Amino acid sequence: MKSIPKHPFKPVIAATIMALVAGSTYAADSFKNTTDIPAGITTPDKVESSIGTLDFFDGVPSKETADKVYDYLDRARGVEVFLKGIPGASLQGLRRGPDSLGVSKNGQVMIFDHLMDSKALFLTANTSTLYILPHLDTKVDGPMVVEVPPGMLGAFNDAWFRYIGDAGLAGPDHGKGGKYLVLPPEYEGDVPEGYFVVKPRTYGVWLFMRGNISKGVDVAVKNVKDHLKVYPLSQKDHPKAVEYISASGKAFNTIHTNDYSFYEHLNHLVQEESIGLLDPETRGLFASIGIVKGKEFAPDERMKKILTDAVAIGNAAARSITWYPRMERVYVYPDTKSEWIMAYPGKNVFFTYDGALETDARVFFHYTYTGVTPAMAVTREGKGSDYAIAFKDSEHQALDGSKTYKLHLPKDVPAKDFWAVTIYDTQTRSQLQTDQAFPTVGSQSKGFVKNDDGSYDVYFGPTAPKGFEKNWLQTIPGKSWFPILRIYGPLKPWIEKTWRPSEVQLVK
Repeated sequence: MKSIPKHPFKPVIAATIMALVAGSTYAADSFKNTTDIPAGITTPDKVESSIGTLDFFDGVPSKETADKVYDYLDRARGVEVFLKGIPGASLQGLRRGPDSLGVSKNGQVMIFDHLMDSKALFLTANTSTLYILPHLDTKVDGPMVVEVPPGMLGAFNDAWFRYIGDAGLAGPDHGKGGKYLVLPPEYEGDVPEGYFVVKPRTYGVWLFMRGNISKGVDVAVKNVKDHLKVYPLSQKDHPKAVEYISASGKAFNTIHTNDYSFYEHLNHLVQEESIGLLDPETRGLFASIGIVKGKEFAPDERMKKILTDAVAIGNAAARSITWYPRMERVYVYPDTKSEWIMAYPGKNVFFTYDGALETDARVFFHYTYTGVTPAMAVTREGKGSDYAIAFKDSEHQALDGSKTYKLHLPKDVPAKDFWAVTIYDTQTRSQLQTDQAFPTVGSQSKGFVKNDDGSYDVYFGPTAPKGFEKNWLQTIPGKSWFPILRIYGPLKPWIEKTWRPSEVQLVK
């Protein structure tokens, strides 16, 4: 009988096991010694931070530390939801605000047939344009038709204030007027010919149109009422007449809140809108504070307290970004310390630079302005309009309603059509409500005084300077304010910056 040969590797394995056993004490001791582990990958037992002392046991946070961190995360995410949610909340305000006037159904149109005065709370609207705002909701009546009158300037924005397309002079009808068909999200039905098709990602759509009043307000209003039609596609053979509701001289609010109710309003929008309202990442962010489509938004008292704090911080952040912007692209005259800024930083309506979205630029725009379209951002010689806003005076101080200021405009203001200066309330970012129902002065103002050299001076203060009553905009002691200079039909000296206004200068 043959003997079984010994395994050739057994001695080696045995020797290795013996060596490991013999060195086991050393191995255990070496794992206790962390002096060779890079310090940056370990967590000390105590860490001082801006939210207090964070306690750990060998990297494991204490329950108190975990609670503290979750409070911070919920607050930080609440702030981010506020800043990221401003566009949607603002657009919802613009759609819901007219409800108090009875504008809440398809086929109804809000029109400022006597222009907009300071009674309406409406972000930085002007007194020199005929605004026309139809109600559009494809969730109720399916595809909607808008027959746009000739000569309009307008654009379609969805319920998250995203640009969809233009109508009128900058749109496919080129100012001749035309039929636009607004489809519901993910529409799969037949699309008839003969329409300019609008494909939003949301049911709610905001169409803002402006009519030219150069031939008179009455003429502009007649043009609208003679041609504008708004009706469901299903009624195309027998469309109902438009129901016009005048908003001129009426008080109503279109501005989103800056308190805890902001989140409630945002949740309402999420619940009523299509899933396409938000991208997956934003839906996840909203879900982290309890806003989930199809679920009740019911934060407990702890979360309500945190979100109340978060919205206060978010509102302060939005106002800081507005009054003290860190974006160089926001300045009209970046070569100097001028306080004149533009609404669209870098003239970029989509807030992207080098392929990335600039969060501050989006917040900066949507907190104070409305209407997203490249047509309003791009300056074209002799066409459209351009703006410059001053949030502080020449000494970089907040504008004080108890003091008197002056704005000097050199001769030959480069406006083909006209120019205007309008004053706004820093709280509401709407026209300042004073004894002047239309807080605007400019080249169309009757009795506006021109200086001997052809230049102009505009005064701001609680009382009018003697002899310049027609050049004066009233302010309110105890309130701040800011002006917007609008150039209608901007000419080369404005575009090339060879002509420029003074800073807003303190007189007394």
